[in-house]
Amino acid sequence: MEIQQINDIRKGYFEAIEDGKEVGKMTYTWAGDSKFIIDHTEVSPEFNGKGVGKKLVMAAVEYARNNNLKIIPLCPFAKSVFDKVEEIRDVLFS
Repeated sequence: MEIQQINDIRKGYFEAIEDGKEVGKMTYTWAGDSKFIIDHTEVSPEFNGKGVGKKLVMAAVEYARNNNLKIIPLCPFAKSVFDKVEEIRDVLFS
């Protein structure tokens, strides 16, 4: 599975690609220059329970760490990942 990021000036998304097909997508909106808001995560029904959503969140965490950014997880799924995985909370905006 490949995770790709598409970033624009105001919005962007991470998408999970399997066999050339999009199987998951997590969208975000920029909130200034140093933080972004994860606003929605969606996974194709046939990939539910396979960790696709978590991989998308982890890709966002890696991107935030590499670029000294903070994340605001408004999406309930993304927030649940941050609640469960303590070691990624360094990128949370507080």
